[in-house]
Amino acid sequence: MPAKKYKVTLTETERSELEALISKGKSAARKLAHARILLACDEGAGTDRRPPSDTEVAAAVHVSRPTVERVRKAFVEEGLEQALNAKRPRRTRPPAFDGESEAKLIALACSPPPEGRARWTLRLLADRLVELEVFESISRETVRQVLKKTSSNHG
Repeated sequence: MPAKKYKVTLTETERSELEALISKGKSAARKLAHARILLACDEGAGTDRRPPSDTEVAAAVHVSRPTVERVRKAFVEEGLEQALNAKRPRRTRPPAFDGESEAKLIALACSPPPEGRARWTLRLLADRLVELEVFESISRETVRQVLKKTSSNHG
């Protein structure tokens, strides 16, 4: 078995903080699982025991082996808080709708439907926004999400 790249060595303070977190049991399940992973992977416990493999830790904590690897890596590279808490999504894309385009969508949705139609569909709204050159392209799911945020009643 190759040597582990990320070795977890907890300080006494970190270990007691994790044990207190687990004993309370009042945190998110994911956070508690990550705390159990870190405690199980701790190589600084002062014992001569062989540290368990990621597969053994995963089986004991009921998570996947890649989860154990990610938690160990996060602890070594970013610290205890990052290893316990969820990461923020790395969305770099700006939202599709700004205030102006959202107003156009709402005005369109509140207007009478096209001839021969009883009501606007999401697909019709998305197609009309492209026709009006509000967007180059837009999915009906994006239109749905924006309309869901409004409190308008479409009848």
